[in-house]
Formats: sequence, structure tokens, C-alpha cells
Amino acid sequence: MKRTDFNLQQAVRPNIWALKPYRCARDDYSTGILLDANENSYGSSLPLNLITTHLQPSLKTHPLQDSITYTDSNLNRYPDPYQQDIKQQLCKLRNISSPDCFFLGVGSDESIDLAFRVFCTPGKEKCLITPPTYGMYSVSAQTNDVGVVKVPLVLEEGKFQLRVDDMLEELDNDPSIKLTFICSPGNPTGTLIAKRDIKRILDHENYKGIVIVDEAYIDFSEDSDDYGSVATWVEEYPNLIVIQTLSKAFGMAGIRLGIAVSSPEIAGLFNKTKAPYNISTPTSLLARAALSEPGIAAMQSYKSQILAERGKLISTLSNTTGIGCILGGNNANFLLAQVVDLDATPSNFIAHAVYKMMAEELGVVVRFRGSEIGCEGCLRITVGTEEENKVMLEKFVQAYAKCSADSVGSN
Repeated sequence: MKRTDFNLQQAVRPNIWALKPYRCARDDYSTGILLDANENSYGSSLPLNLITTHLQPSLKTHPLQDSITYTDSNLNRYPDPYQQDIKQQLCKLRNISSPDCFFLGVGSDESIDLAFRVFCTPGKEKCLITPPTYGMYSVSAQTNDVGVVKVPLVLEEGKFQLRVDDMLEELDNDPSIKLTFICSPGNPTGTLIAKRDIKRILDHENYKGIVIVDEAYIDFSEDSDDYGSVATWVEEYPNLIVIQTLSKAFGMAGIRLGIAVSSPEIAGLFNKTKAPYNISTPTSLLARAALSEPGIAAMQSYKSQILAERGKLISTLSNTTGIGCILGGNNANFLLAQVVDLDATPSNFIAHAVYKMMAEELGVVVRFRGSEIGCEGCLRITVGTEEENKVMLEKFVQAYAKCSADSVGSN
């Protein structure tokens, strides 16, 4: 164990540390004649034909049919509050030794929000973020009345790596910083953060708070000694939380399942602070199917196609009129493409006009990111299917021709 000096109790809000969790009915029993939770014993209000033609047949063909429980097949019953089956699957997938290291939430955003609620005293304490980065860190901070300290990434040449010395200086000078967010691969940067830099933050003994590494896009990157996932580090670092999701590589954005990996102690704090039944039965069933062997095989197949298309997009966009640089490390399922004017200067005016025209007139939606630091003139473009990418490129060329000409006229 590293950071043996770290004291979790001192990092946690005293009221949360002392919290006695709500004990729900399914904490005790989930089989038998269940008259303990004020559920509707007559069944759900779904039309009978929907149950017999869709729900029951789907359960019979579920990849993990042998593990289907009574509450899985009876939607009038509350679900498993801790979803141990999913956690066991994640142990195998992520090479984590114990299911006690996992918290499951409604998307990654629930884990982010819980981190603020567990560790940060409203109106007094702060978090540190490294822009350009995922916007929900700041939104959750503001929602929870937590201050935000910003240390921008290295912006030169679109490197988007941590400025570790500057971060450590902030952490040394401001002991009220309780959470440090690191997005790897970054959003909108698409760049993996060097493991050695993450390690320096984790090892810094003057910092008594928590490091949160957001790995929503980690499955689109290659793991190596220098870059990649640090999820297994939670078994060495008691001050680390790694956030992942099924929304990206697994293609399960619609079920809203997020994952936090940490020490069992932190996962326990999250589990006692969350709402009693935060993961629904349909979400659980679909997640278990996605994490089965056939589900993982499908994910790997789709990922291979996405990476191949990503490579083709990088090549094509780099030679497309109106595109300057492709910024960042391209370690996710999107690209950060810089739109330039006729003098090859990054242009927010043209980029925003192109974005609006593509969405409102040409039926292709990308995302304007030019308002973020280090992203002047940038569009974030998700890697689509081969046909979608072909259409996107055609529509970009069309929109750029008009919008760049209009910009000359407006000057």
C-alpha cells in the first residue's frame, strides 16, 4: 500500500463519516413471500401482452440466464441495491480483486456528485480541475457550493498534458482543495495523461485530498507502461477514485450506468450516501448482458471498427480545406479538429458558423468547442460509421465553403 500516511477520515466530511445509512428492505431479504417493502404484490402495470411477448422471452435468452433472480423477472419488486453480479463481472474485466472496490451509479455524473457530497464542505472547500476538461466537474462543484481552482493543461502544440508543478503548488498553498479531477483520455482533448504525472499527484504527501481520474473513454486507447488505465492502482492508493462508464465503448449510453473504482472504504462511503435503489432492474439486466462474454466480444468488434474509422478520419480531415490541426492525442472515439480561416488562422467565427449550418441546414451535428481554453476554432467530431463519416466530410466541405466566404464578406 502506498500513501500509508493518508487518513481517509480526515478527508471525509464529519457528518458523512458518522452517517448511518438508510437500510432498505432488500438489504435483508430478496426471496420468499415479500411483504416488507410496500410493493404492489399483484404485479406491474405493464400490459400483459408486453410482458409475455417481450420481457419474458428476453429473460429466457439473456446471456446470463442462470443468474436471473426473482426481482429480475418481477418489475414490481425493488432491485438489488448493490448489484453484486455486475461488480463481479467488472472485477474480471478490469482485473480488480474485490467487488467491494466498486460503486455503481446513474452514469458517471452520480459518482462525481457523490464525491463532492462526501468530501467537500459546502461554502468552505474546493476542487481542482485542469481545463479544457469535462464541464460537469464545474457544474457539480457549483451545485454543491464548492470552489473551483483551475490549472490549465499544457496547451502548446495541443499537447494537453498536466502542468504537475503548478498543480502541486496550488495543492501546497491551498489545503481547502479536497478533490483533484484528471480526465484521461481528456474531454474534449482526447488525450491520455501520462501515468508518471498522475502518480506524482497521488504520491504528494502534502495533499490530503482525493484524486479522481475520469476514464470514460479508456477503452478506445492502448494500455502501456507510460499511458493507459490506472484503475488497478486503487488497490495501492487509498486516495484514488477511477471513474468509468458503459456509455462509450460498450454503447450503452441509454441505460445510464457509471462505475467508480476505489478502495473498499471509499466505495462503502459512496454506497451508504447514495439513494437506496439507484440502479434499476432493466439497467441491471442490460448491463449484465453487455458485460457477458458475447457482450464484451461485440464491444471489441465495434471498437476495432471505430479505431479504423478514426484513423481514416484523421488522415482525411488533415487534408481537408478549412481544417488546420487535429489537436490532442486522438485516444478516444472523437477528434478535436481546428477550423481555420483563409489565412490558416484558427477561427471561432467560422467554426461556430459551420457548426450551426451543419446542424440546422445539413443534418449533421458535431460540437463547437471553441469557447474552451486552448481550443480556438475547434469542433469536436465523434467517429461515426463509415457512411456517417463520409456524409459528415461532405457537409463540412459544403458548410466551410459558404461560411468562410461569408466571413470574408463580413470583414
